[in-house]
Amino acid sequence: MSNIPNLYLKQIELGPMNNYIYIIGNSESREVMIVDPAWEPEHLKTILKNENLSIKGLLITHGHPDHCNGVSGILDSYDVPVYVSKAEASFYKPIGENIKNVLPGDILSLGNINIECIHTPGHTPGSQCFKVGENLISGDTLFLDGCGRCDLPGGNVEDLYKSLYNIILKLPFSTTLYPGHNYHHLKKDTLENQSETNGYLQCSNMHEFVHTRMKR
Repeated sequence: MSNIPNLYLKQIELGPMNNYIYIIGNSESREVMIVDPAWEPEHLKTILKNENLSIKGLLITHGHPDHCNGVSGILDSYDVPVYVSKAEASFYKPIGENIKNVLPGDILSLGNINIECIHTPGHTPGSQCFKVGENLISGDTLFLDGCGRCDLPGGNVEDLYKSLYNIILKLPFSTTLYPGHNYHHLKKDTLENQSETNGYLQCSNMHEFVHTRMKR
């Protein structure tokens, strides 16, 4: 994790699909946002209460139900914005007046903690990652030694290739990756290590990537 003063970053595994939910924010002010609230909103609310955290918003990497099925449960108790990529498919977006569209490069701030929205389509049209310093919450765009599937409605394997090779692999190799699911014996890893172990990041061109991704 990069040395950002007052950074709070908690990784929580919940649900039958081994989802990682993240709470990210400012450890001094205790202001936080929850990334991909799903499965057990009451458990997440208990963490907020026990750790004296003040929730300021929800961040959605993409609209698949296993990443946002807890949104309504959080909003039952907290009237906060829900930040979703403007490009996300309408049939995946949560609904309600709390939904706020974000654009690539938008910055959401909690004091000195800046959260950058990075549009990484492919798994869904509006998949996005959240970058805080040299930490990247990658949702289902990039897993440890894996990447998101592209065969569900709205998926596009060529877009995913561009997201991985033209966006994520352009980040500093010291970036720490925090994936959307626990599919690996590690909970996080550096982009440098993943560039050496993740076969989806070692394709010589788009054709090879498409063949590799779609045959599995």
